[in-house]
Order: sequence, then structure tokens, then C-alpha cells
Amino acid sequence: MITFIDDHRHVYGVEPICRVLPIAPSTYYKHVGRRADPGLAPPRARRDRMLKDEIRRVWEENFQVYGVDKVWTQLKREGIVVARCTVERLMKQMGLRGVVRGKTVRTTVSDGSPCPKDLVKRQFTAERPNALWVSDFTYVSSWQGFVYVAFIIDVFARRIVGWRVSSSARTDFVLDALEQALYERQPVQQDGLIHHSDRGVQYVSIRYTDRLVEAGIEPSVGSVGDSYDNALAETINGLYKAEVIHRLGPWRNPQVVEMATLEWVDWFNNRRLFGPIGNIPPAEAEAAYYSKLAGSAIAA
Repeated sequence: MITFIDDHRHVYGVEPICRVLPIAPSTYYKHVGRRADPGLAPPRARRDRMLKDEIRRVWEENFQVYGVDKVWTQLKREGIVVARCTVERLMKQMGLRGVVRGKTVRTTVSDGSPCPKDLVKRQFTAERPNALWVSDFTYVSSWQGFVYVAFIIDVFARRIVGWRVSSSARTDFVLDALEQALYERQPVQQDGLIHHSDRGVQYVSIRYTDRLVEAGIEPSVGSVGDSYDNALAETINGLYKAEVIHRLGPWRNPQVVEMATLEWVDWFNNRRLFGPIGNIPPAEAEAAYYSKLAGSAIAA
């Protein structure tokens, strides 16, 4: 109604229009004053404006994938006190929403080769880093054909410790991801580290299994085509597809996919809030573990 007055006040005058609507002329003049000077807005409106800026910043800094819960949690971590319902209301006003994961796609292809035993039995938990790694790969459609992306995840904090992008799904590609994980984590025989994967030909190949044994890592393999037997790796693949591939595509070539994956992995490990570990980033969860371990050693 006030917009109507603004459009026609010069033709009919403010007071006659206010009598017809009916609106008090003071209401109109208060509205005009607030538009001219935002400082005259009521406290809630001023706070909403400030919160909208913070909400948009958090949303944009986190790949534009956070929904209400994650944005609210991140604001609390930064010391910004706000009710969840307020974040929900403002995000709806701003048209901001989190990504929704789609269905996962099966990539496991087994050739019937003998496989290691399943040492995990769907129990994807670990009491410390370098106790259990899970691995899997997915594919991305690009203008130059399929691009394959492999991840190795440390189960303790869901940290991605190795990854590789390739235009080929041969064993070399997943071996490269394993080598990156070995270089970054430097596991030792005493860790008792288990590496779990599905029965894809890349992971049960002699070269891959031999490299695990050489590094002192116990191989473990789940069932054929059963995503529950490698559920955590499937979850990370699903997040990657939803937060990067489906949202930012189409993709021109493997190089563009690789750069986007590099940026996402860095964000995922160091800044993304992950619910199963207490809504903190993986790197923070590991740092807290080692800090507690050091404190216990000093106390002992």
C-alpha cells in the first residue's frame, strides 16, 4: 500500500490517498524517512540487515552449499548469537538454500579375482587417525569424455588424505591417490592401519594390494555392488558430486575438474563443518585429538 502511495502521491496527494486506503499519514512519512535514513529503522530491521550480510558471507565462503543448520552452526562458531529460526527466516527471504544430494551411481566392476577379507563389517568408526582408511572413485561427465576422481578418506575425522583426477580408470589412477595418502600421512607398521574398498578391479589388482602390503597396511574389501559395505566413501562421493560437480558444471575437460576438486578438498578438510564429528572441520578434529594426546602424555 505504501508503494502505491509513492507512485501516485504527486497526482492525488498523500493525505487523500491515506484516507481512502486507510493509512495514517504518519505511517507513510515514517516509511519515507526510514528509506532515506536506514538508521531510523527499528532495531529488529537493523539487526536483520546485519545478519543478512553475515549469512550471505558464510554461505558464499562455503561453496554456497550450506543450508540453515550449517550456516547457523558456523555463525555460532564465530560468536554471532542468533536463533536458528531467524537464520531460516532470513535465508528464505534472501533465496539462499543448501545443496541436496542426489542418488549415488554404482562404479564397482569386479572381475571375479580373489579378494582380501572384509575386516570392517560396515563399522565405519575409528578411535584415532591412521586406523582405518576407506577409498572409492566416481566419475564426472565432461565435454572431452568421462573424468574419474578417486578419494581416500581417514575415517576418524573424515579427512580426505589422498585424491586423484584422471581421464582413465586404470589401476595407475587409484594407485596415485594411494601414494599421495602415504606421502601425506606417513603411516607406520605399528599403526595397524586398515585400508577398505569395494571389489572394483582397480582396488583388488595385484599391484594395488602389493603396495598396501609393502606399506604395512592391511587390505579389506566389501561386497560386490553393495554401497553399504563402503558407505562412508560413498557418502563423501555424494557430497563431492552435490557440492561441486552437479552445482558448478558442465565441465570442459579434466584440468578444470582437477582445479575445482583441489579447491573443494582444501575447503572440505580445513573449513567444512561435518556433523558426525561434532560439526567441526576434519583438520580441527584431528588437531583436538593430538592436543589431547599430548596433554595426556605430559600428565603421565
